[in-house]
Amino acid sequence: MTGSSNADAYAASGVDIPASDATVDAIVGVLRTIQTGRASRVVDLPGHYASVLRVTDELGIAIGTDGVGSKLVVAEETGRLETIGIDCIAMNVNDVVCVGAEPIAVLDYLAVEQADPAAAAAIAQGLKAGAEAAGVEIPGGELAVLPELIRGHPSPHGFDLCASCFGTVALDQLVTGARVAVGDALIGLPSSGIHSNGYTLARRALASLGYDDTPAELGGATLADALLEPTVIYVRAALELLRSDVPVHGLAHITGGGLTNLLRLKKTVGYAIEAPLAVPGIFTLVQRLGGVDAREMWDVFNMGCGFVCVVPADRADEATAILAAHHPGSARIGTVTDRAGAIGYPSTAA
Repeated sequence: MTGSSNADAYAASGVDIPASDATVDAIVGVLRTIQTGRASRVVDLPGHYASVLRVTDELGIAIGTDGVGSKLVVAEETGRLETIGIDCIAMNVNDVVCVGAEPIAVLDYLAVEQADPAAAAAIAQGLKAGAEAAGVEIPGGELAVLPELIRGHPSPHGFDLCASCFGTVALDQLVTGARVAVGDALIGLPSSGIHSNGYTLARRALASLGYDDTPAELGGATLADALLEPTVIYVRAALELLRSDVPVHGLAHITGGGLTNLLRLKKTVGYAIEAPLAVPGIFTLVQRLGGVDAREMWDVFNMGCGFVCVVPADRADEATAILAAHHPGSARIGTVTDRAGAIGYPSTAA
């Protein structure tokens, strides 16, 4: 394996994580100075997966926004647009449920290089499927035709797809991560593959292959099949767990940054990954062809775990049963530790 640091391959593919973090900080630094002339409705949840606004003393609205990223390039190049909308819904609803909210609606934004009713209808099919899987409505959205800004792969078939999700939450039922405690169990829910993060690195690593190729790691699937496998929607499983009597101390959507996303729940503890879920073959293929260091793979990708629920250790079996009924293969993957800010990976990621 190659790589002198845990960000070598990703940086070489064009994604500078420190620069990205600094850019976010620059935006937030300005936006936090907004003065509306009244008391803020924002519930203080810095770094969490969704923002929450206080509507009444009892009710909050959870809001999140996200897009699909460069997975869209694969959809454009293959002409397979029917499932990409599922990814758009998933990236949003999976975030909003992490604060304990029930997602209720999504608004989509589709920017296109040229108006194409057939392509738009195909994209909408995915949005519909994702919305039904999550139990949300799509009451509206926006289409923007931007030939001067959007360039496709190939042109003129380019598009960008993102959305915002809205949910409701009782303010006394917020899941903030504050209750996460040393000894808690980490329950992992399987991913379907890369989901919608890390595609800049993945596409660079796999550039020598064609989309119709069937490398051994994919078990007979084509590269296009593996790369376009939709992001799993975890909302119904998470909501059933939240409505049970199992205390839920934290919920984490495992996106870009892999299992380091757990630190968004609580930074004064650590998280030891002791029994990771099975790693889908697409990750093995990316690592082999891209020469990506094992630790960087864990720092960038979900590596087979798309969502984590943190519960008391003595309730782990009950939680796992609830989650596995929706997502077979869900299992306890680790434990909360007293090593503040540390993610303990399995030895293969050292």
